[in-house]
Amino acid sequence: MHTRASDLTIRDCGAADTAARDALITRAFLDAPHADGTEAAIAAALDARGMASVSLLASRAGMVVGCVLTSPVALSDGTSGWHGLGPIAVEPSLQRQGIGVALMDAALARLRADGAAGCVVLGDPAYYGRFGFVANPRLALPGVPPAYFQCLSFSRAVPEAIVRYDEAFGPT
Repeated sequence: MHTRASDLTIRDCGAADTAARDALITRAFLDAPHADGTEAAIAAALDARGMASVSLLASRAGMVVGCVLTSPVALSDGTSGWHGLGPIAVEPSLQRQGIGVALMDAALARLRADGAAGCVVLGDPAYYGRFGFVANPRLALPGVPPAYFQCLSFSRAVPEAIVRYDEAFGPT
């Protein structure tokens, strides 16, 4: 898959790519005000637990410049098929060049193709809103500001439930 920049390639992340991916995640979140330093460990734990439903890399000239992961989330009402997006990271010096948008589009397309029911994300509403994510009081993640926990249903149905991320994300 190629983005509008013909030199950017998005592909599946393999075992040989994880060290480069995790180093990229660490660099990308180093100065982020909302980061807690565990983002690369989350990606590694999702891999170790076999819980990454989507794991994509963006590369340019053979260098890893971005990544995105999704993983299944549990809903308190028993609804299945929902996934959480994150972490997503882009090399700091290359941000705001469309790499993150290309990764988001690819991850969401993969989830849809795989028959997912929807996706949730904890993040900036202004950024994720452009992909169709909206805060919906029917889905909640306790302990976070409701406006920052958003969902994108791939059908019309949004279940009413509490969302729980995989244990790789730490205690919830």
